Amino acid sequence: MPLPPTAPDPAHFRQVLGHFPTGVTVVAALDGDGARVGLAVGSFFSVSLEPPLIGFCAGRSSSSWPRIREAGRFCVSVLADDQEGVSRSFATKAPDKFEGLAHRPAPFSGAPVLEDALAWIDCELAAVHEAGDHEIALGLVKDLGVARESGPLVFFRGGYHGLGL
Repeated sequence: MPLPPTAPDPAHFRQVLGHFPTGVTVVAALDGDGARVGLAVGSFFSVSLEPPLIGFCAGRSSSSWPRIREAGRFCVSVLADDQEGVSRSFATKAPDKFEGLAHRPAPFSGAPVLEDALAWIDCELAAVHEAGDHEIALGLVKDLGVARESGPLVFFRGGYHGLGL
């Protein structure tokens, strides 16, 4: 099958790939000044068991990602199906995305762990790879845990959904 003569239209690309459901997470850290910083991430994935590695993609245009990358340590909070508002808050450029949210420090990184999240994964940044308008971050898992049993928050076809578990 021949390749198309030009790259796909970005809106069409987003629409088609939106048919693949993704879980929703918040990646958080303490920056060099000790300030909390975080961003919503739908491109979170498991990479390896030996060594324990996770990955996620962060947009180059993000104002939060450079601060997290520079920190070198971060914690991922896996959002529950009742945390759409949390995801929406972390997808903004608000100065304090943690305002009004219960959180505690992760054991290794000290990064904020969202109290109502399903699970958390505390990491050291292992590598960053350029990938178009994003960067792929790999984290070496230092500690992790399940915080509560509930359904996950899922993003599918441009909207948030729960699985009804």
